[in-house]
Amino acid sequence: MKILNYLFLVFPFVLFAQEDPVREESDPTIVKEYVIIEGDSIPREAIDLDEVLLLHKLKFDGKQDRRRYLILRRKTIKVYPYAKLAAERLEELTKELEEIKKTRKKKKHAKKAQKYIEEKFSAELKKLTKTEGQILVKLINRQTGRTAFDLIKELRSGWRAFWFNNTASLFSISLKKEFDPENEKEDYLIEDILQRNFQNGRLIEQKPAIDFDFFALTEKWLNGDDNTETPKQ
Repeated sequence: MKILNYLFLVFPFVLFAQEDPVREESDPTIVKEYVIIEGDSIPREAIDLDEVLLLHKLKFDGKQDRRRYLILRRKTIKVYPYAKLAAERLEELTKELEEIKKTRKKKKHAKKAQKYIEEKFSAELKKLTKTEGQILVKLINRQTGRTAFDLIKELRSGWRAFWFNNTASLFSISLKKEFDPENEKEDYLIEDILQRNFQNGRLIEQKPAIDFDFFALTEKWLNGDDNTETPKQ
């Protein structure tokens, strides 16, 4: 029964498919089986499947290393939805601004959208810890392709972005921080956490706006020289 349930989940189209044996015209003794899928008039020798990442088994140097990873996982899962929302709202805002011709109306609309976000989520964001804020800034860059500083500068004003950055720096948070899993091990671990939680359904995947090869990064950080410190709490 478990195997049947798995098939229903992974291959739902199997219910609407049939296999027809076809003899090769060049040699009638050779028989090939093709899959005919409802709605597709072209016989196929293979079925296209969604790409699935095969993740490595987690290994830790000790209890402290494992504890730090679990803390990083908890914080990453907590702030990722905010970064995802920021990317979605930015995409919506960009489309809306493209339809507005006058510069004055564009600024007014952008200010209105930013005010909505601040009023809706500022209270929750203020509750974030220092490390949660650091992770959020990185993930905003991952999801939008721009730093939090640039987004604020674009949507409000250069002075407001400068003020926000100076305020955040008091808590060791730079709004100019980028997501860099190629050179920062903590960022690679954050990506590892995201991929695992995309697969188990805990987080809804949103493709990153920056390019990197997760498999190559895994090879580098697991098998290469690691001179980076283990992420702190």
